[in-house]
Amino acid sequence: MRDLSLHAAILSYSGAYSGQRCVGEDRVGSGTGSAGKWPTVGECHLCSQHTSAEVMRRFLLLYATQRGQAKAIAEEICEQAGAHGFSADLHCISESDKYDLKMETAPLVMVVSTTGTGDPPDSARKFVKEIHDKTLPANCLAHLQYGLLGLGDSEYTYFCNGGKVIDKRLQQLGARRFYATGHADDCVGLELVVEPWIAGLWAALAEHFRSREGREEMNGALPGAAHVQPGSLQIESQVGLLRLDDARRKDPEGLEPNETNGGQSGAGTEDPEPSLICSVPPLSQASLSVPASPAAYLQVHLEEPPGQEQGQAPATSAGEPVFRVPVSKAVQLTASDAIKTTLLLELDISKTDFSYQPGDAFHVICPNNDSEVQALLQRLQLAEQRDHHVLLQVKADTKKKGAALPRHIPQRCPLQFLFTWCLDIRAVPKKAFVRVLVDYTSEGPERRRLLELCSKQGAADYSRFVRDARVCLLDLLCAFPSCQPPLDVLLEHLPKLQPRPYSCASSSLSHPDKLRFIFNIVEFLSHTPAAVTLRKGLCTGWLAGLVASSLQPDSQASPADGGTAPAPEISISPRAASSFHLPEDPSAPVIMVGPGTGIAPFIGFLHHREKLQEQQPDGSFGAMWLFFGCRHKERDYLFREELGHFLERGVLTHLKVCFSRDAPLSGEKAPVKYVQDALRLHGQQVARVLLREKGCIYVCGDAKNMASDVNDSLVEIISKELGVDKLEAMRTLATLKEEKRYLQDIWS
Repeated sequence: MRDLSLHAAILSYSGAYSGQRCVGEDRVGSGTGSAGKWPTVGECHLCSQHTSAEVMRRFLLLYATQRGQAKAIAEEICEQAGAHGFSADLHCISESDKYDLKMETAPLVMVVSTTGTGDPPDSARKFVKEIHDKTLPANCLAHLQYGLLGLGDSEYTYFCNGGKVIDKRLQQLGARRFYATGHADDCVGLELVVEPWIAGLWAALAEHFRSREGREEMNGALPGAAHVQPGSLQIESQVGLLRLDDARRKDPEGLEPNETNGGQSGAGTEDPEPSLICSVPPLSQASLSVPASPAAYLQVHLEEPPGQEQGQAPATSAGEPVFRVPVSKAVQLTASDAIKTTLLLELDISKTDFSYQPGDAFHVICPNNDSEVQALLQRLQLAEQRDHHVLLQVKADTKKKGAALPRHIPQRCPLQFLFTWCLDIRAVPKKAFVRVLVDYTSEGPERRRLLELCSKQGAADYSRFVRDARVCLLDLLCAFPSCQPPLDVLLEHLPKLQPRPYSCASSSLSHPDKLRFIFNIVEFLSHTPAAVTLRKGLCTGWLAGLVASSLQPDSQASPADGGTAPAPEISISPRAASSFHLPEDPSAPVIMVGPGTGIAPFIGFLHHREKLQEQQPDGSFGAMWLFFGCRHKERDYLFREELGHFLERGVLTHLKVCFSRDAPLSGEKAPVKYVQDALRLHGQQVARVLLREKGCIYVCGDAKNMASDVNDSLVEIISKELGVDKLEAMRTLATLKEEKRYLQDIWS
């Protein structure tokens, strides 16, 4: 299972429109979750702008998050609520003791993320189980009206499925939508849906309360709201918007219109090409709708270290055990001229209580690139204080509702440790972060360009020059030299450096006290104004450098002997249990589809099955099919000798390999190129295994292309073999998924 859909994505989100709040909002909007404990009519004396009816406009706001995205968006909704005359009762969906949907009379707003290949987040598992209780009456939530925002990644087959599962079940239980469901796509940018969805929410809530309380009373409470159509995603909140009109007046920097073109000036010159630091008309001449700067909430002190520094363990999520283990073996599986370099690492877990099953995944805790950390500290003028301890506290006068110290930042840790192990300095800055950077940028043209990048009008430029170009904080600071943000701002907006998940490529039966995994050394281009930079993946680049001196050229090599250098060590932690395991009944046939490094868990499956067959010579074991694909037979055919061994032993009964870049030999028929083509070629047998023999199919690898193509091939196979239409074939495939006989471990 992968959460990289989140991919680097899966980063802390802060919405675009931060509303301005009244003085009394914190007291009005900080209820305990019980409707009866909220201020009643006439109790609000904090703000003369609030009428008694407005105090009662409470809604329940629940979020279901895996890595903080949904929580941050829900907090943004909560921040804006007061400025629109509402009070948000905010809770994690797992806090079932603080709300009760069966008794809830207020409207419900939900923000739900998706994890894995389409599952609700871990925090929502209990909630989902409870609402799917078959003993619940069909109309038990008929009193409830709700609006739901789902988060997902369209590179995965089951897009936004976490939200869709809850949405569908609420309706089955009688609940009705007061606002259209939104589906935000991390593949193209969550903000493209999140921002207009939040902007339209207030009109939908206003209409809901107007319908319930009477049009006349509601019109008096919210002047002008009666003319706004609820559910429209085009409604733009005017609260906190900074209007920049450069047509007939100066911008905030006092620049005339012809000076607000990203630093380009001079009559008669050609318009430059747009870039990260430069815009062109019409954007460079446009009035901008820009979000207000998010409320600051952290206060940071740097304290000189008291004396000898103690070694500090890498940061990880609270409650996760961390094991420091040596790398006992490192092997390069691909030829030197392969397009991608694939490495196998074997870890010695003999001195830990780390346990796993074939098909499980685990986390590798990796640091940021040291040269990037040093460059960032230098740019921030903090290099001389790299060993100082960081002390954090929440500002006493903060306007941020529910402000709390970030859990991923340990108190009194050295500044360099913080930037190395705790903060994701490569994260693409969200628009809210860009907006904050404007406030610490002194040059007018640079300020204007940053404002464009975080504005509604500059959404396309943000996507092209920031998001798609994988620009990080250091890139932005180098591109805008007059930007000098303080440390507290960075700690408020830089997300947690997430551990990286990898599939186990071994079995504890076959490799006692060992844990193997494989990976490609990722390389990608980062586009900055100065140059196009080739960067290595954060974790894979670090691992490759760590084992470079002990790397062996092929999988048959034995560990080096006689070396004096200690084995490199890495920190790992277990991942939540998944269902990507061999069937409990070993007689059930299995189809495995895993091109490239997607073969990893299946190597563990095969080692495990081999040992089981040795231990149970009279046992009944089902057929095992493997569909594997790579570019070249002689360059990147991973585990070629091991797969041959499994075939000879009868552990692997059918092996179908595709080579996408190898040309057919003279006189030969062109072979199939991809695993999805091979599946169709053997469609009759695949259908027999899945539909008649009650077998299981496992898919591991790339979500963007391979997994969706495999899914389409399976639909085609089922449609053809059963003689049904595509829709019925899709239903059959969905049934296989529900029965845990169609399982995916995919990533983007």
